[in-house]
Amino acid sequence: MADQSLMEMITAFLTHLSDERQLSQHTVDAYRRDLTSLAQFLEAKEIIDWSDVASHHLQAFITEGHRQGRSGRTLKRRLSACRTFFNYLAKEAITTTNPAMEFSAPKSTPGLPVTMDTDQVSRLLDIEGSDWHCLRDRAMLELFYSSGLRLAELVGSNINDISFDEATIRVRGKGSKERVLPVGSKAISALTAWLEIRTDLPKGKIKDNSALFLSERGARISPRNVQERVRQWCLRLGISARVHPHTLRHSFASHLLESSQDLRAVQELLGHADIGTTQIYTHLDFQHLAEVYDKAHPRAQKVPEE
Repeated sequence: MADQSLMEMITAFLTHLSDERQLSQHTVDAYRRDLTSLAQFLEAKEIIDWSDVASHHLQAFITEGHRQGRSGRTLKRRLSACRTFFNYLAKEAITTTNPAMEFSAPKSTPGLPVTMDTDQVSRLLDIEGSDWHCLRDRAMLELFYSSGLRLAELVGSNINDISFDEATIRVRGKGSKERVLPVGSKAISALTAWLEIRTDLPKGKIKDNSALFLSERGARISPRNVQERVRQWCLRLGISARVHPHTLRHSFASHLLESSQDLRAVQELLGHADIGTTQIYTHLDFQHLAEVYDKAHPRAQKVPEE
């Protein structure tokens, strides 16, 4: 338990957030956790007065969290809580400065996206059955993995966006930017089978004649509906990993990059404005990189024995 004199001001601050600023209980609880952790840290340093806290104390608090493996997002949130709290203390004439303003939290490293290996993807796409739901869901999942679509791009696709002759689909990405993507043969077959029975709705009537994928009541399928269908198929097929529609996009990018090594091409296919966003998929193991180096670099060739 943190020192009572430190906790008194934290309690007053939390009441201020709740009653005067009317912040949500969730936000107030987050402040409580972060500031209680700070008070416990300061007590261990034998600091029991907020006016004695200097920037190096707060910096040490953030650094300790970093050593404990706290994420960059958590550390930024903790520092933000400290800054807001010390602004409050200054207004209450408890302190004269805000020591939390004198440094920044460590930059967070973006985590690697969750991907599936090719065997897991094959299991998910191996949907058996010829009823309306099975054919629709197989076509959706094949298209996700075949072309690396975002969820919003898939649900926003129309029938006339697909060219079966050229095996392509036109999608509207972020900022309404259009791009034309190749569609694999298995996805083309799945889409063909789906469109043959698309209008045979289990319930209701067609409400959107242009939409590529429909709900069973005839409206354009919703993102939430797609997410739920992916979850249900994973349960049914015994896939224990947490799979979301975007997981198939991540897997598409990862598998394509591992095979082609063409970062620019993958960037274009994904519709990334910044290649730095695409580079997150370059998590190849060192052994693979070493093999490429040994085979390709002029100075890496072994000198033949005489």
